[in-house]
Amino acid sequence: MPILQPIGRTLLRFFEATGRLTLFALTALAHCVRPPFYPRLIGRQMIEIGFYSLPVVGLTAIFTGMVLALQSYTGFARFSAESAVPNVVVVSITRELGPVLAALMVAGRVGAAMAAEIGTMRVTEQIDALDTLATNPYKYLIAPRLIAGLTMMPLLVLIADVIGVFGGYVVSVYKLGFNPYIYLKNTLDFMEVQDVVSGLVKASVFGFIITLMGCYHGYNSKGGAQGVGAATTNAVVSASILILSVNYLITEMFFSK
Repeated sequence: MPILQPIGRTLLRFFEATGRLTLFALTALAHCVRPPFYPRLIGRQMIEIGFYSLPVVGLTAIFTGMVLALQSYTGFARFSAESAVPNVVVVSITRELGPVLAALMVAGRVGAAMAAEIGTMRVTEQIDALDTLATNPYKYLIAPRLIAGLTMMPLLVLIADVIGVFGGYVVSVYKLGFNPYIYLKNTLDFMEVQDVVSGLVKASVFGFIITLMGCYHGYNSKGGAQGVGAATTNAVVSASILILSVNYLITEMFFSK
């Protein structure tokens, strides 16, 4: 029995944390669809998540497309199948690399910032002050961030898809010697609506995960500055792990036979 006790304690802590997170998510979602709303706060979070994340997402996407084109050409050249490079680039970017890499970059930037901001408000008792002023913290702090994450991540991923495919086009045409017309024609012919839609669905789910984990860990932080630092780290790590695991589930849902 002493050997099993640590395993049991770990499982109980895991289920307890899962239950707390589920209740937090359900409560936050209920406040997202129930008035009153705060349009100014929602707009501010949209700018913070969407507009200010564009540079890092764009740089990640364009270099990913460029490297993917180079690596694909190197591999396909062994089998004299260089013409498949545009097909691989567009499918890889729209289905997987665009949504996943954009989400990971936003998680590192936005998720950490949310956890730090809300965690600081928690340890300095500003959230308790909102309760005193009869302002629901879920409505004022959590709901605008969730709404902004759900709406802005698909736009970010759509832009990342375009930039990533453009990066592959630049390398393929100006370095590898592809005909630009044929490259674009192959890209458009091979791309399907399902590829783009699956990436946008992933983006919405990832946006929800990023904002949820940032808000959850920040809202439940304690212990002063050290607790805020731990909440920031936990928000980024947990969001990244959930993004990668949920990515597989959504891919299985869309493309399994």
